[in-house]
Amino acid sequence: MSEQPAKAFSLEALMKHVSDQKFPPVDKWNPDFCGDIDMRIAVDGTWFYMGTPITRQRMVKLFASVLRKDDDGKTYLVTPVEKIGITIEDAPFVAISVENVGEGDANALSFTTNIGDTVIAGKDNPIRVEVNADTGEPRPYILVRGNLEALINRAVFYELVAGATEVEGDTGTELVIMSAGARFPLGTWAEN
Repeated sequence: MSEQPAKAFSLEALMKHVSDQKFPPVDKWNPDFCGDIDMRIAVDGTWFYMGTPITRQRMVKLFASVLRKDDDGKTYLVTPVEKIGITIEDAPFVAISVENVGEGDANALSFTTNIGDTVIAGKDNPIRVEVNADTGEPRPYILVRGNLEALINRAVFYELVAGATEVEGDTGTELVIMSAGARFPLGTWAEN
């Protein structure tokens, strides 16, 4: 994880910056469902419309700003007057970098997504790790906003693992990271 000089950022200033990111109030809008469109977000975070990649980053950011995942598990583009279903292969965002900001108890992990959003891991934005039952591969995620998560890419996950603390428990050794006062397990392995 890259380190930021203590004087360049304070945790409070960074949290304010992150909270100042403005998004439309899609959680307050309840328009009628208008059907699905041929729009897809691939595992690597690439957006497609009718099979063609959307290469204009500003267009992707615009669509991402009105993205909402409802309790039915489906993801929609939502405006005040319409709600359109799209396909998400895994998570709508990808965490492509992480920075360790602050020191001691004020330490926090600041993630940047593929569309430039910043999120601080903590109690409101937890990190979770799923394990693929077939391959045993970890799939780490961080909650970005609402019910929308970012898949933490492999390089960033390796950075987290490298900075993790080993904690001995009843079921084996657990790798744990801390951010903004919250504790996140990255995985456990049993001693043979």
